[in-house]
Amino acid sequence: MPSPTIIAIYITPTHSQPTQSRDTVRVVPGLGPEGDRYFGPPGTPGKRSGSGRDITLIEIEALEALEAERNVHLDPAEARRTLVTRGIALNELVGKEFQVGAVTLRGVRLCEPCEHLAGLTDPRVLPGLLHRGGLRADILTEGTISVGDPITISSPER
Repeated sequence: MPSPTIIAIYITPTHSQPTQSRDTVRVVPGLGPEGDRYFGPPGTPGKRSGSGRDITLIEIEALEALEAERNVHLDPAEARRTLVTRGIALNELVGKEFQVGAVTLRGVRLCEPCEHLAGLTDPRVLPGLLHRGGLRADILTEGTISVGDPITISSPER
């Protein structure tokens, strides 16, 4: 298995619009990725309060499985997650702190597929990405995340 790494970064400045690929993104605890539609405190349009709202991740392996098992091609940009990973089981990061490059994140809960994603892509993503639609995480330290950054687990489950 390859070393866990970030293989793509996407933000969406405007709700429901296509995501935009980035080589790097600055992230801020409690606010999210700069330039994203949800950047800001809870109450920012579309951003709900509560933990796990800072940033989302998805495994490229989940998208590859969706295509192999259900014949649904979902480009990583269409998945509408900020960070695309390779080589790490994101579900196992719920309740754990982990490093993405120099930035510390905490996995909060699974990021299940939603009706909005299905409406923008294909209804088959709902069953196809169930329990593998990614991870919602809190940003614990401010910094920059870049494509190619390694991912390392820095704490046991809490």
